[in-house]
Parts: sequence; structure tokens; C-alpha cells
Amino acid sequence: MSAKGRSIRVRGTVQGVGFRPFVWRLARELGLTGEVSNDGQGVRIAAWGDEAELDELARRIRDEAPPLARVAGVEVCDGPNGQGWGAFKIVESGQGATTTAIPPDAATCPACLAEIRDPGERRHKYAFTNCTHCGPRLTIARAIPWDRAQTSMGDFPMCADCAEQYGDPADRRFHAQPIACAACGPRLWIEGAEGEPIAAAVKLLRGGAIVAVKGLGGFHLACDAMNAQAVAELRCRKARDAKPFAVMTTRPADLCEVSAAARTLLESAAAPIVLLPRRAAAPEALAPDQDHLGVMLPATPLHHLLLVEFGGPLVMTSGNRSGEPQVIDNAQAREVLSGIADAFVMHDRAIENRLDDSVLAMDEAGASIPIRRARGFAPAPIALPFDGLPPVLACGGELKATFTLIRGGEAMVGPHIGDLEQAAALGDYRAMLDLYRRLFDFTPAIVAVDAHGGYLSTQMGERIAQETGACLVRVAHHHAHMASCLADNGMGDGEYIGLLLDGLGLGPDGALWGGEVLRGGYRGVERVGGFVPVPLVGGVAAMKEPWRNLLAHLRAAFGADWRAVTGPVMPYLPDEPRLRLAESMIDSGTNCPPCSSAGRLFDAVAAALGIYPARISHEGQAAMALEALARPYDEAAWDIAPDLAWGGLWRALLGDLNAGVAPGRIAARFHATLARVLAHQAAAAGAPGGYVILSGGVMQNRVLLAGLRREIRARGMVPVAHKQVPANDGGLSLGQGIIAALRERGE
Repeated sequence: MSAKGRSIRVRGTVQGVGFRPFVWRLARELGLTGEVSNDGQGVRIAAWGDEAELDELARRIRDEAPPLARVAGVEVCDGPNGQGWGAFKIVESGQGATTTAIPPDAATCPACLAEIRDPGERRHKYAFTNCTHCGPRLTIARAIPWDRAQTSMGDFPMCADCAEQYGDPADRRFHAQPIACAACGPRLWIEGAEGEPIAAAVKLLRGGAIVAVKGLGGFHLACDAMNAQAVAELRCRKARDAKPFAVMTTRPADLCEVSAAARTLLESAAAPIVLLPRRAAAPEALAPDQDHLGVMLPATPLHHLLLVEFGGPLVMTSGNRSGEPQVIDNAQAREVLSGIADAFVMHDRAIENRLDDSVLAMDEAGASIPIRRARGFAPAPIALPFDGLPPVLACGGELKATFTLIRGGEAMVGPHIGDLEQAAALGDYRAMLDLYRRLFDFTPAIVAVDAHGGYLSTQMGERIAQETGACLVRVAHHHAHMASCLADNGMGDGEYIGLLLDGLGLGPDGALWGGEVLRGGYRGVERVGGFVPVPLVGGVAAMKEPWRNLLAHLRAAFGADWRAVTGPVMPYLPDEPRLRLAESMIDSGTNCPPCSSAGRLFDAVAAALGIYPARISHEGQAAMALEALARPYDEAAWDIAPDLAWGGLWRALLGDLNAGVAPGRIAARFHATLARVLAHQAAAAGAPGGYVILSGGVMQNRVLLAGLRREIRARGMVPVAHKQVPANDGGLSLGQGIIAALRERGE
């Protein structure tokens, strides 16, 4: 067969994953000549040889890509005559419009881990060992194309040994951009103690000290997880009285029940925090009132060295003041963390882009439930069920903020930022958004925002639309939740039923929603059911003081004479003067907007059972404790009318309390009842395809989610939950973006 020339374009996550060396090896094996390079759109290949071998090259590129690669498309067309090219080679990267993706950071691979453990290897105990299959990616990136000079590793010229490996096609570090060793790469040191950094840090940790450790995407604060006094001291210094701490360990089964599916998640390249059932050995102080513990394996050589030397589990929580973004800069760490940490383990490789740890839970079937999407996942694109979409920037919500860039058939969901009410978090949001727009050469034609004009993310989107001339699209909060779950599951246009449960969001009618039954799809929805609104007593105060929601629900269920029927719940309510003031606010409508929030119903039930009735210190604290209380029990639902007014639920709950039923059983019956009533509502709404879309932050409650799935399936319908982005507001921007793109495209 005669020789031919081919041009091959590979799109997707194909930079920083060893893709050019992979193509080089294939081409040489097949006897082809030509070249391969990176550019703004991915990988470009010009190859010349026999037609059969050229076809084989394209096929193997699709089928045998490196482990960290994600091939979104392979485009092949006839190319120029290649005679005279000589041996196939890797050439310098080109430029052009940027449409490719930087891969997520990846945990230390087995080969690199073996090296740092082997005294005979030149990278023995080197804390920054990596190769094409692992190591830093987005956290060190300054620009695309992905080349060493465009990362913070450009500050470290390669030594002769590293340069030899970098240029050797037979080496797994061939064109590994972050390649380094102790002779030429980043160095580690400790401040606040003397000696070798790892050994000095371990000595401090064993003595109960708190040590700040500069990791991959930011600083962590570490202490001995089995030392209750050290954990308590960390809580005190960080002003974090009850929010769970994550634990890093090489032996997660010592602390938690670890299924095969959970181990696969823990050992994946993303190395996320995974919420797992805790064993008795795990101290209560790590996660008060929780039956699950967030654990992760070491993700970098530095963490491996520290954990092995320490010999036990370490608390590894974000290095920040409570409510602020994680610190990434050495000087900032000295300033911000000086009152928290006793010492600092630092290095001189700049963290260009802050990335928090990702968090996943496990459902009843062993599938993962995304809670927080960040390190290890961002900025990997999510394939959408539509092609040819215009460039859209979606700005997300106020809490658990993310943004999304949509272009063509992909969405790049930015990493978890945090709550924009904090000035530092808002600044971090701006910086990360600017970075993404720069990295991906992105100018929006459309800017999508939440319909709530008071959200800082909405206001930022309004400014960007004005600056760029982009079309501004406002998207209702719960419609965005529903669309996010649809897109997350690759579901196309159609009509579905959505059960949307969260704390609250602004409805199209201007009211505060949070417990909704919607029918429709991307193009629009109608509200076909919803929780009967009750007053949000004191407005924002009701989100922090659960007793206010209990009072509102008791008044809604039993009227002004609610005291005559409540019985045991009275001790969990405040003194009479405060109660009368709150009731006068309800009667007059003063700072008591009606709200159909599912989250506030959970807070009310928790308060009735004596769970944090006076005040919670972090969002979801009471509801999470209620979920943990219910989990051990398999209880039937109360026999109540399947409406969304909840008067029957409160009568049944108070009846159980007066009968002395254990709080855990009551909590389980509440979850079962909620699932049964909501499934009935979904069936009554009658989606043509039978799909029921489950989204909103309350859907991260695994007891409720499992019950909903059972009840929905029992009615012949199909439950659909999130897989790649969180059900909470961390997934909101994805839904906003795809709604806006389709709306402006006229679909």
C-alpha cells in the first residue's frame, strides 16, 4: 500500500499526561515518520507512512491513551506529503486559540512511591518526586500549552540527570514537565523547629503540637488524630468547635469500615476525602455527633514521608482561619497561621492555583456521591448532552460557590471556593475565575447568574456581562439545580419531574423556596408541588438557631394553641419572653418571610429531638446529626396523608415523643415518611418518561436519598441523582450555564 500523509488532532485532557511521548512510541513502533506537538487545542500530529499503519495509529490513540488522559475526540484528515521528515519526533508546543484542558493534579503513582522508599534510588525520600502519571498539574499551571516554562517548575532548571530522563523516550519521565530531584528541584524546610524537616515535624506532632504543612493545593493544619487534647487545641485555635476534621492515614481500616468500592476511591488518582462509617477507635472529637469520618490517603510524596515517619493518623484540615480560603503562600502562612500552628513545613515551589481537597460520600450501592469537587477533579471537563453550545460563563450561588465555563459540548466546572460572604473567599473567587478565563482564552458571549440579585456572585456576573458586552441571563435557583443533575447524568432535552430540596433559594414568584416539586426540563419548569411555607422567624437568624424553625412548624401545624399539644419538646425551646417575642414577629409578619425550605424542616425536627436546638455552628450541623441518629434503624414511615403541609408528620412525631420512643427511631421514621410522601408527590405529578431528578443540598443526606430511591422505584419510576458535581450549590453553576446556553440558542 502506498505511503500517505495524515493530520491528526486529539482534543480533551491530553496535556501534562504523557500524551506526546505515548504518540511518539506508537508512531515509531508502527514505522511512521512525522511529528507531534501540543498547542492551544490539544495535541497535533502530522504523520506519514503506509495507510494501514496510519489507521492503526488513530485507533490506538483512541483505545490506549495514558491513564490520566481523557480523549474527547480524534479528528483525522489527509495531510501533506511527509517524505524527507525523517524519524518521528516531538517538537516544541505551538500556540493558537485555547480549547484544551489542563489535567487535574494526581496522587503519587506506585512507581514514584517505590522510588522514594528505595535507599538505592536517587529520589529516595525526595518530597517532590513525580512523573507523567502523577504529580502537580493545575496547582502549578500559569498558562497553556502545558510546558514546564509555563508552570512554577519553570523556576527550577533541570540538572543533567533529570534532563537525561526528560529526553529519554524509554523513561516514564520523558517530557514529564514537573520532573525534579533533590539536586535541582524544590527544597523542603521547617520553621519553628530545628533539624531535618520531616523528623522535626514528627517530633512536634508526637508531642501534641500543631504543624502547618504546605501541600499540593494549599497549606494543611496537622495534629495527632488520636490525641484528644491536640484535636481540642486545634479546634480552639481555629475557632472550629464542631465541624468535622478530615484525617489522613495509611491505614483507613483502623478508623473506618472500608468497602472495596471505597478503597478504589481512596486509591484513585484524585485521592479525595471519602466519608466512611467510623469505628470505635476513631475519637469522637474528630467528628462530633457523626457516624462517618472523612479519611484520605497521602496524595503526595511529602505526605507519604510524613505519615510513614509518624506511624499513625493525622488530622489534615485546611490551613486557614475559619471561613477563609486555604493559605497557599509562605509569607501569608506565617502571617495568617502564626496563632494556630506551632511550626511550619514549607517548600519553595509556588502554588499557582489554590485547590481544596475533594470530598465524596458513598451511597447504599457503593457509588460515589460528590460533596465537594476540587483537587483531583478540577478542571477536568464534563461532557454535555448538547454540542455546539456558545461560550457561557455561569457564576453559581452565594454558598459553596463555583463557576462554570461552557463551550461547544463541554463544561469546565471551577473548583469549590467556599462561601462568598467572606471577603477573602470572594477575592479567591475573582482570582480563580480570572485564571480560568486566561488559561482557556475564554470570553463569554453569555453570562448566567442566579435570579437573587443580592448574591455577590450575581453582582459579579452582572459586572462581567457589562464589561464584555455578553448577554446576561438570570436563572431561577431550583431550575438550575434540576438542570445541573440532568446535565451531570448526560440526559437530553425532555420533560422530567424534579424533587429539589435545599436550605432556600429565590423562586420565580419572588418567594423563598426550598422544598419543591417541578415538572419540565432545561427549557423551562413549572411548580407542581411544594412544601407549604412557614415563617422564617428572624430571617437569617433562623438558619443558625433551629428552635426558631421548630416554633414556626409547631405554629403552622397546631396554631396559636400549639403549647397544649407539644409536651416533651418544650424543654428544647427558649424561655417564655423570647418565645412570645418570636410569636409576635410571626403574628405581625416582622422579619418572618414565608419559606418552603426542606432544610429548615430538618432543623425543626432535630430541635424537637434535642439536637442543637439553641444554635448550630455550621451549616447542616443539626441535619447531619439527625441523619446519623437515624442511620442504624430500619423504621416504617408514619401513616399520614401524603401532602406537603406536614401537620400529620408533626402529630405523629409528637405522639412518638410522648410515648417514649427512642429519638433514633423517631429520626428514622421521619426520614422514611419524607421519602414516602415525596415519592407519592412525584408519581402524582406524572413525568412522561418516569424519571425523577433529585437535587439540592438536602439530597446529600444518604438516609433520605436511599429511602427516596426505594420509594420511587416501588412506584415504577427511575430516580436520578448527581454523579460528578455536588447536589448542593457547588453544582448550581453547571445548571445555570446549560439553561442559559440553550435559552439563548433558541431551544
